[in-house]
Amino acid sequence: QVQLVESGGGLVQPGGSLRLSCAASGSIFSINAMAWYRQAPGKQRELVTTLTSTGTTTYADSVKGRFTISKDNAKNTMFLQMNSLKPEDTARYYCNMVGSRWYGVGQRHFDSWGQGTQVTVSS
Repeated sequence: QVQLVESGGGLVQPGGSLRLSCAASGSIFSINAMAWYRQAPGKQRELVTTLTSTGTTTYADSVKGRFTISKDNAKNTMFLQMNSLKPEDTARYYCNMVGSRWYGVGQRHFDSWGQGTQVTVSS
């Protein structure tokens, strides 16, 4: 199995910054895509940003120009740099990775999620 562990959430004032991390562990063969989602109380989980193995990124309109997704391939870790934070960014943030893991002498698909980290933007 592939496990994802997130860190970096917390309380920040409007206009502030936070950097989230998501580290993957396990018998990883390849990671094809990474993503960050968020879920605010009483709302559905929404896609924030994605990053493919080729470096293509997408961002939700609400975070464009403020959030940046990046990765460290050597450490199987991805990051979410969040700047100019707004109260409406308050949510629990989840990381997601999709790829292949070693299974015996072959590979199997994996689709793993982190446990989530809380981001609260408030004065």
